[in-house]
Amino acid sequence: MKLKMKKNTWIWGLPVFVILTIILYGCPTEKRLSGTGDAAEKVYVAPGEHDEFYGFFSGGYNGQVGVYGLPSGRHLYTIPVFSQSPTNGYGYSEETKPMLNTSHGFVPWGDAHHTELSQTDGVPDGRWLFINENNTPRIARIDLKEFDTHEIIEIPNSAGNHASSFVTPNTEYVSAGTRFSIPMDDKLQNEDVSIKSYKDNFKGTLSFIKVGNDGHMSIDFQILVPGFDYDLSHAGKGPSNGWAFFTSYNSEQANTLLEINASKNDKDFIAAVNWKKAAQYAADGKGAMMPGKHVHNWVDEAGIAHSETIDQVRVLDPSKLPGIIYYLPTPKSPHGVDVTPDGKYIAAGGKLSTIIPVHSFAKMIKAIDEKKFEGEVGGIPVLQYEAILHGEVKNPGLGPLHTEFDGKGYAYTTAFISSEIVKWDIESTKVVDRIKTYYSPGHLMIPGGDSQKPWGKYLVALNKITKDRYLPTGPELFHSAQLIDISGDKMKLLLDFPTEGEPHYAQAIPQEIISKNSVRFYKLDNNKNPYKTTSEADAKVVRKGNDVHVYLTAIRSHFTPDNIEGVKVGDKVYFHMTNLEQDWDIPHGFAMKGANTGELLVMPGQTRTLVWEPKEVGVQPFYCTDFCSALHQEMQGYVRVSPRGSNVKIAYGTGQ
Repeated sequence: MKLKMKKNTWIWGLPVFVILTIILYGCPTEKRLSGTGDAAEKVYVAPGEHDEFYGFFSGGYNGQVGVYGLPSGRHLYTIPVFSQSPTNGYGYSEETKPMLNTSHGFVPWGDAHHTELSQTDGVPDGRWLFINENNTPRIARIDLKEFDTHEIIEIPNSAGNHASSFVTPNTEYVSAGTRFSIPMDDKLQNEDVSIKSYKDNFKGTLSFIKVGNDGHMSIDFQILVPGFDYDLSHAGKGPSNGWAFFTSYNSEQANTLLEINASKNDKDFIAAVNWKKAAQYAADGKGAMMPGKHVHNWVDEAGIAHSETIDQVRVLDPSKLPGIIYYLPTPKSPHGVDVTPDGKYIAAGGKLSTIIPVHSFAKMIKAIDEKKFEGEVGGIPVLQYEAILHGEVKNPGLGPLHTEFDGKGYAYTTAFISSEIVKWDIESTKVVDRIKTYYSPGHLMIPGGDSQKPWGKYLVALNKITKDRYLPTGPELFHSAQLIDISGDKMKLLLDFPTEGEPHYAQAIPQEIISKNSVRFYKLDNNKNPYKTTSEADAKVVRKGNDVHVYLTAIRSHFTPDNIEGVKVGDKVYFHMTNLEQDWDIPHGFAMKGANTGELLVMPGQTRTLVWEPKEVGVQPFYCTDFCSALHQEMQGYVRVSPRGSNVKIAYGTGQ
């Protein structure tokens, strides 16, 4: 694709960055560490007391979400999302396996990047948490009453869903974007073409997933865009509500050795998308329904996951539907894009830039109205840089990446190479403070820091390199998060705490918004699983051909039934276990020797199903995996497995 605009090309060499880092910043120190006693007091949460905030940290390559308390840094829970979880059987049990279905089949792993809380009027509301999956493009919705994944939708016509999952101010939409552009024919089908034909054949899409009042997700439309790498996004708010902003790099459209070949242009782009206009085009039937096979998974009211395959999506071509997208020139290989709480300014983190460009939304609209364009790319107008610029933050550190806001007029940006957080005044764009981190922060998080109402008390630096911060654990180390006090004029380091997986982004919210609605157990009377057993008297074993269904109950401290006979080699045995407890924090586990699936961890009032296919004659034990009472060790049972074709009848019981 031809780039019809003026270009200034140059390359920053990494050695230059390293030398400048040493000259300008020297070696890291901890002079800004808050007094030991003062810091300890600020992060101390007394036994039996609760943290101020829930923190939701993406797990990166573990595919899950880590839940941490702030300010203590305590790891409270891990929410299974895109990867199987041996802890509780997510992705192993029959009720949850469909959640990991995709158009590529069952995918038991995911790369989870960016958490985003649902919002009302631009403020996090604690209903849901969204998170994207990068490798097999998907978005998940987590219900925060149960801390359970309720829905996952696949994103078609895309590869590397990185610019996701960011919501509009009233959670009308959640966004997605192509990180890895791919060759597409006129029907958006991936083509068998030479990789060297990148500039001629590769394209991307920006997707807008509609979110219903009940949370249900569906792809409303996709926008076809030139074949750049679309990296991150954020929606506008206040005056910029109705717009969304996506960074992109590789405007060179290189296909090999991108660290050099995608770093030549002086500026790349932020794509400014008028999503309200695009949504109206879609509602009016504009664009075209195109092939876009994707799988949608959801949990029904019985707690059982289902999958459906959808074959088409609506695609809008901005070269034919004007006014839905404009490119904002932005130096240099921009990564993060962040909108100020008042919605007036858009800040970009140019990885290879020596400044932080801050665009003005009002100036952008004026430039559009006055047609201050310096060119176009694929039919998309490119605005003049000077016409849209609010200001440039000078000396922001080396390798600026991401910015969040405290709601007091200040912005905070991570500098990866110089290992620091830089605080700057939004209106003046002047740097007012900086603090070292240990080491190399990627994202940062302020509770509510990307919303219209930041709770600007703490900042968490999500560092990519740990090195010597903790006791060594061999070559592989947990990542290091650092809690920083931003309540005063000067930032103060309070706490280091290790994080599971690789957190790419995090969100936090005052705990009282969520905790008051938290489900403690499931009422047996409301259990709608068709295989539920709500009393021991109803427990049974039923044969249907080679399928054996065990309707099993668990209560402190026994199973019913706990002796089962009549199972044969070659059978498929379904253990439908219902936890009869009706009290908080009394789960029961279930494990069967020789099962090739996983274990179950069943919450009070819940039913979960494990499948076992016995392959050997003999008596095999099963037991509870969660220590539930003083007689936990006695909570066990046996299954007799007879030869294939034998005449042993089904028999079962407890205490007989």
